[in-house]
Amino acid sequence: MADSLPSLLWAALVFTVPLTLASFALGLTVGLVAAVVRLFGPAPLAAIVRFYVWIIRGTPLLVQLFLIFYGLPSAGIVLDAFPAALIGFTLNVGAYTSEIIRAVIGSVPKGQWEAAYSIGMSWSQAMRRTILPQAARVAVPPLSNTFISLVKDTSLAAAITVPELFQAAQRIVATSYEPLILYVEVALIYLALSSILSALQVRLERRFGQYGGFLEAKS
Repeated sequence: MADSLPSLLWAALVFTVPLTLASFALGLTVGLVAAVVRLFGPAPLAAIVRFYVWIIRGTPLLVQLFLIFYGLPSAGIVLDAFPAALIGFTLNVGAYTSEIIRAVIGSVPKGQWEAAYSIGMSWSQAMRRTILPQAARVAVPPLSNTFISLVKDTSLAAAITVPELFQAAQRIVATSYEPLILYVEVALIYLALSSILSALQVRLERRFGQYGGFLEAKS
């Protein structure tokens, strides 16, 4: 375990962490746009977004990764492993976060919209200055859970040859013939990452709770 730890941590630092951060940032952007279209967009665009969310939520993430990396070359679209994984995780995160964002925007009282309009704000100003800040507080717990789940889900990228943490462990196992030790070590690393993120989530929730965030909304 000691001999393999540097290689595993390097794979996590170079591939797992960047893949997680980039996928979540892009997925959150996709989710925000999708949620706004679902709530306020024209019917044809809203129907397209609903279809996208339905497809992504109704199929396994591993199948989606295989379709992008192994399936698209049949249509003449060839992607390297990391970009394929990034696209797959972004689309997956975007579908799930769009439902979270749609729900929290819908939870903001109608009176907040009316108050924003009453002082001369446009729709975009009301959304940016009044609605989204309130919705963001309520969205912290579910979005944090999505991020923590994404950290663990990146292990699926090993199936399309991304040399992230789990793939690095598989390569070491192929030469050391110690699968139990190596996979336990990988599990402990994921557990440590998830525990750190969970602790940060608690602190973030408490910080928002001090200013009338989701704790107040729950009550």
